[in-house]
Amino acid sequence: MKKIISGKVREVYDLEDGRMVIVTTDRISAFDVILPTMITDKGKVLNALANFWFDYTKDIVKNHMISSDLKDMPAEFQKPEFEGRTILVKKLKMLPYEVIVRGYMFGSMYEAYKKGEPFLGHKFDKEYKQAEKLAEPIVTPSTKAAEGHDINVTLQYMKDDLGEELGSKIEKVALAIYKKCYEHAAANGIIIADTKFEFGLDENGELVLADEVLTPDSSRFWDASKYEVGGSPASYDKQFVRDWLKANNLAGDPNIKEIPADVVAKTSEIYKECERRICHK
Repeated sequence: MKKIISGKVREVYDLEDGRMVIVTTDRISAFDVILPTMITDKGKVLNALANFWFDYTKDIVKNHMISSDLKDMPAEFQKPEFEGRTILVKKLKMLPYEVIVRGYMFGSMYEAYKKGEPFLGHKFDKEYKQAEKLAEPIVTPSTKAAEGHDINVTLQYMKDDLGEELGSKIEKVALAIYKKCYEHAAANGIIIADTKFEFGLDENGELVLADEVLTPDSSRFWDASKYEVGGSPASYDKQFVRDWLKANNLAGDPNIKEIPADVVAKTSEIYKECERRICHK
């Protein structure tokens, strides 16, 4: 067994038998900096949400989950500190794209729209305000960069690269997952404005959903009770930390010493509230 990835949030171990163990830590990053203070139970929340969605969408596409029970894992992981944040998964041939589904006019898409420019090949016939729901969700992939920032590309670029058949299947599956999960979240007071998926291929060349799915770290979750068209809606994610960093002129500062306890507690509670709503806890 060897550690093959130590990411911003996750530690990935290769069991070298076609399986991997993924541990979701309480680390948090903002403005491309991994912050020095952990957010209490954040990793457990992300893990619980992803596991819920993997199960919820398995009728649409297979996923990489094997088990979340520590008893099924090597002895090194059968310890209290790994409980609730560790999964055993199937190793896949990962595809080199993040598949972003956008359901609302927001962010970089809204910036392009305001200038009257197409957004990654998408043109909009009707008029939109900021944060307004799109007539239909769209798929906008990005390349996964080993270093630096990912690069947004058109859907056709991905299809040309992976082949029309596989590219079209990814588009169809991503939209189906988004629409099913959007309805569940909306019924529980959360709007999924956008999200990103990662896929791989198994040993038979079948498409498999992997990495994390529909967490506040990989998605833009809005509080439906506070949602208004025309502004920037309140979100269930690390925005509270980002706002504190900006207010204290620490955004992007790699030398930040710590995050105050009250900011940690508030951020932890925001994540937990998201889990309670979606997983009905």
